[in-house]
Order: sequence, then structure tokens, then C-alpha cells
Amino acid sequence: MSRPTIKTVAAEAGVSTATVSYVLAGRTRSNGSGISPSTAERVQAAAQKVGYRPNQAARTIRTGKSNLMMLSLTMLSDPWSLSVSKAVGAAVASAGITPMILADTDWRTAIKRQSADVIFIDAAAQVGDAELLAELARTSRLVVFSETLEPNGFDVIRSVAGGSMDAAMDHLTAQHTKVACLTSRGSLQVPTPKRYGAYLAGLRRAGISFREDYVAPFEGDEFGAYEAAVALLSQPDPPTAIFATSDFVAMAAINAAQRLKLSVPGDVAVVGVGNTLQGEAMEPSLSSVGPVDFFNRLAQFLVERATDGSAPHQVLEFPWQLFVRDSAPRTPIPIDH
Repeated sequence: MSRPTIKTVAAEAGVSTATVSYVLAGRTRSNGSGISPSTAERVQAAAQKVGYRPNQAARTIRTGKSNLMMLSLTMLSDPWSLSVSKAVGAAVASAGITPMILADTDWRTAIKRQSADVIFIDAAAQVGDAELLAELARTSRLVVFSETLEPNGFDVIRSVAGGSMDAAMDHLTAQHTKVACLTSRGSLQVPTPKRYGAYLAGLRRAGISFREDYVAPFEGDEFGAYEAAVALLSQPDPPTAIFATSDFVAMAAINAAQRLKLSVPGDVAVVGVGNTLQGEAMEPSLSSVGPVDFFNRLAQFLVERATDGSAPHQVLEFPWQLFVRDSAPRTPIPIDH
């Protein structure tokens, strides 16, 4: 059976092919086409009845727009990536844009084979990335999440941590002297690890001695973080607070504590980094540092860039703050032993 075309739709609706093209492109009487709402409804009903699907390649050639948005997300299972995906999904629903997720894949080679009205890249820290992005930006609208890059044919989304991680550590050390750090092994190998550095600085400010057994590095994803947290909390002298260097790590720590039948925050308080939607919604809700309303504002910015590719490139900054929630409240919750 042949694929339905706009001629098929026109015959079913009893209108011209030009009318079908106008309606399916969203151009009706409200924007000067002269097509009445009733005619538009008849065309839409006919298209649905015959199973018409637009030829995306032809539309792209005709309009110069694909109505596609690509999201390059380094680790899709990370609550940060899931929060981006969820917010974008809600934002594009009314804009006629289809999101595509490039998950756990190297964007440096993959996006050369793709076409989209806007491409969001969540990590660009390798040597040569700035030059590669500038080259790719000649043919694609790019929005890049980076703490260091400057716009060079592409937009930059920047989270400004400021003193928020210091505030998180001071919040923990005000109530605890046994504060551990759960972090990726790779973060310990960079010259100036910001998040682990904030942990060390927080201990020094509070006059708390550093304990090597309270640093729990892990490999890979949330499963590695979970196993490291179980080992950390199973020590003879376990910590009573954990500074986790991302929300997915903090959530793994809470799951580990619950497996060991420890109360959060009664036995162990936990603070994460990221202020993700999943962290806020979990039980207990996760105390975290991060930007305010980051995900919804990012999603709206991506929609704006997808619909207006000529807008000037810019840096969009999101200052961070500490969000105190149930996993590490301001007043510790007593627990009976």
C-alpha cells in the first residue's frame, strides 16, 4: 500500500493541495491565509483518517527547519539528565518540536551525521572542543553547557556555583564532625577538583581533621556510587553526614543507607549537588546545591533557539544556592536506638 500524500488528504477533505499544505504548516485565517477554522479542522481530521505523515526531509528542504531538537546527554540515568529531558519534553509539546536524545554517546562524531534546529551539548571539556564547536556552529545552532567556554558561534549555558558548596559544607559541619565525601574517582585526579576541594575546605573551616577512610571514590555510574556508599556506611565508625558531589551520587547514598536500615537524616544526613527534580521529589527530599528553576528555563531557552535561529549568541548564567530539605534539615532529627 502506497504512503498517503497531501493529494490523498486533499481528496478526503474535498479541498485543494495548497489548502492542505497551509493547514499542515499551521497557517490558517489567524495569520492571514484566509482558511477558516472549520476547514482547518476538516483537513486535520482527513490527515488523521488516511494516516498521513509529513515527509520530514522534504519539509526541511522547503522551510529550512526540521522541527527537531537534539539533546546530547552524557549519562541519561543521571537525575540531572533526566530532569533536562523531562523539562524539554514538556516545553516542546506545544511548539511542534520533536526532541531526540543522544544518550551515552560521543557528540563529537554523532552530531555530524544529524540535523536539528538546535543541538544541546551537556559536556565539552576535552582539549580541542572549543575549536570543534566553533566549526560545527557554522552549520548547526548549538547550545553548550560549560563553566569555561565563551560564545563563539554558539550559546553557552553556565551554572555559577559561587559559595553554594561552601554553604553546604558549613551546613553539615555545623551539626556533624563525622562528614564523609562520596565522589567519582575521576574527580580526584583533576588538578583542581572544585567539589572535592569544597569538601576539604569545609573541613578546614570547621577545624575537623581529615580522615582518608571518609573519602569514598567510585567508578562509573550510580551503581558504583551505591556500592561505595554501602562500604562507607558499613565501617565500624561510619560517618554521620555525607557530602555527595552530585545528586545521583546523593540519591545512591540514601538508597544505601536505607538498605542498611539507617535513618536519613537521623543516622546520616546527605547533601547533593545539582538541585534536580528527582532529588526534590524523592523521599526523603534531597538537600542540594544548584540553580533555581534551571531545567524549565533551559528548556524554554532551547525552544526559543529552535524557533529563532538568528538570535544573537549569548551566555545564560544560573547562580546557585543551597536548598535545605529533609535529607539534611537545619535541626537534626533525633532517633531512638
